[in-house]
Amino acid sequence: MGKDSENSAGSLREMSDEQLELTLKEAAEKFFHLRIQAQTDRLDAPSELKRQRRLIARVKTIHSERVKKAERVKKAERAKS
Repeated sequence: MGKDSENSAGSLREMSDEQLELTLKEAAEKFFHLRIQAQTDRLDAPSELKRQRRLIARVKTIHSERVKKAERVKKAERAKS
C-alpha cells in the first residue's frame, strides 16, 4: 500500500516535469516487462499490470493538465497585450 501512496495523483503533481518523465519511463518499462512475463510465465502479482497501467495514465493526465494550463496562461498573456 505504501507504493500506491508514493504514486498518488497528489504526490505526482508535486513532481517536476523531469521527475514525471522519469516516472513515466520507468512505469512503461516495468509494464512492458510485466506484459512479456504474463505471456511467457505466470505473474506473481497480476494486479501489478493494472497498477502500472493506471500509474502511466495518471502521469500522462498530469502532464496534459500542465500543458493545457501553460497554453491557457500563454493565451491570457497574449490577450492582455
